[in-house]
Amino acid sequence: MTMNLIVLPHRYSIYKFKDELTLPDWVYSSDFYSITKTKDELSVVAIQIDSISKDIIYNRNWRILKIAGPLDFSLVGIIAEISATLKNINIPIFSISTFETDYILVKQKDLNLAVIALREKGHNLVTEK
Repeated sequence: MTMNLIVLPHRYSIYKFKDELTLPDWVYSSDFYSITKTKDELSVVAIQIDSISKDIIYNRNWRILKIAGPLDFSLVGIIAEISATLKNINIPIFSISTFETDYILVKQKDLNLAVIALREKGHNLVTEK
């Protein structure tokens, strides 16, 4: 299945917060953010910022590939197809799903190789401005 992917223009980080009541304003002002709360943790993906509180655990320099949607819930193997392509060239991913589409995060250092590999598999990629 050929997919259309959009490379979002900014760098993002994956953050782990200790207390969900104290999310900073910069999370909500990010052009993209995703908040996931479980009984074990509170994780946030948001725009990368330079000054981080020492109480926040984070992993920097991620880029987001958005699968152009909306995607129907009956579709099968979308993330599996992309992750298998990237696995074959040893690129780790972090994935996020929403109601309408999926997002694949790759490290900035791996972005060019990921784009080449996905294009070789027949997918269309453009960079959002």
